[in-house]
Amino acid sequence: MKYLPLDSKLFTHNRERFVKKMKSNSIAIFNAHPNLPENGDAQYQFKSNSDVIWLSGVVQEKTMVILYPDNIDKNFREVLLILRPNEVLEKWEGHKLTKEEATAISGIKTVIFLDQLDAMLHAWIHHAEHIYLDSNENDRLDTSIPRIDLLYVHDLMRRYPLHKYERAALIMKDLRAIKSKYEVAVMQEAVDITHKALMRVCKFIKPGVYEHEIEAEITHEFLRNRATRHAYGCIIASGDNARILHYVENNQACKNGELILMDFGAEYGNYCADLTRTIPVNGKFTKRQKEVYDACLAVHRFAQKMLKPGVTWLDITAASEIEMNKQLLKIGLLTKEDIKNESADNRACRRYFYHGLGHHLGIDVHDIGTRNTPIKEGMVFTIEPGIYIKEEQMGIRIENNFWVTKNGNIDMFKAMPITTEEIEAAMKKK
Repeated sequence: MKYLPLDSKLFTHNRERFVKKMKSNSIAIFNAHPNLPENGDAQYQFKSNSDVIWLSGVVQEKTMVILYPDNIDKNFREVLLILRPNEVLEKWEGHKLTKEEATAISGIKTVIFLDQLDAMLHAWIHHAEHIYLDSNENDRLDTSIPRIDLLYVHDLMRRYPLHKYERAALIMKDLRAIKSKYEVAVMQEAVDITHKALMRVCKFIKPGVYEHEIEAEITHEFLRNRATRHAYGCIIASGDNARILHYVENNQACKNGELILMDFGAEYGNYCADLTRTIPVNGKFTKRQKEVYDACLAVHRFAQKMLKPGVTWLDITAASEIEMNKQLLKIGLLTKEDIKNESADNRACRRYFYHGLGHHLGIDVHDIGTRNTPIKEGMVFTIEPGIYIKEEQMGIRIENNFWVTKNGNIDMFKAMPITTEEIEAAMKKK
């Protein structure tokens, strides 16, 4: 890992929160993915199961976390399982965690090797009544693809058919949505690194540079600040490319007079940041570009004011769409007739704002959490309205990350240039 060691209290606190939600005499089993093959003998870049990270902080392949708070043997009420260090494997892949190192990361005192598991797990399950099994229940998941997590679920249910099985994901959806102070501190590191990358490219961008050169500058700044990687595919979309929501080609030259939409975020300590800024390639917004940008910013700030405990994300989205109608009317993209003829489930603004207002943020960039239940203190959301105009070959999106507090929210990117004046000033500092 590139990032500095995190406080193991983060993961100890997370496990305590999960255990409080378990039924009596229950065992919970979480297992990380193996390395996945790509082509030939190559492997995809490894990223561990998010729930295993949340519970332990360990990112090594095939790691397992087992929680059995009612285990008669107190030494095995929480157990971390890791690969046994292997001299030949380490010659090829590098260092594997020792038991002592795994304890230092996770705070779990009992660490055993995976090849010792079967006999122990057999006895534990026989004494337990309920078994919590982990599965990926992110609402955005493509369920048409065969899944590794379900292979283990099916195998265990075949071996122990008379136990009562529970979905760990139901608990995780509630717990992971509410970030502890330890988690927010790590997320702020990811945000701060992302901020540095934006300031770097503001000084770098000028007519004639290529989108991929901007991506390279961002990557450089991420790595020099110990980010693990990009939190998601970096979007560097100049001109009309900005209307493509997940544009990742990043291979076009940036032209004088165009805007460039940049959507990127650092991953630090396995937590994500998620930023979008739209800036002028030549450092100066035209009158029309400023007009559209300010309309988008007005919706962004409207949604931020609504974000607080008690309302739902769907409430904020619905109100923000009405505000977007007003802003688009003001800049001549909608007419009063357009708004009059709209329906509640298909607002007039959807012609120019055709994606969601934002999402939960955490270990996953599209983190788990609900959209139709009241927002709670501790949640972290992105707010990212956009305006996309085919006729003008223009796309503008503005996105910051917000930590929900008792009475409102904190903008984690509050020091970041966001107005047209602030962006122009940042771009002058070449």
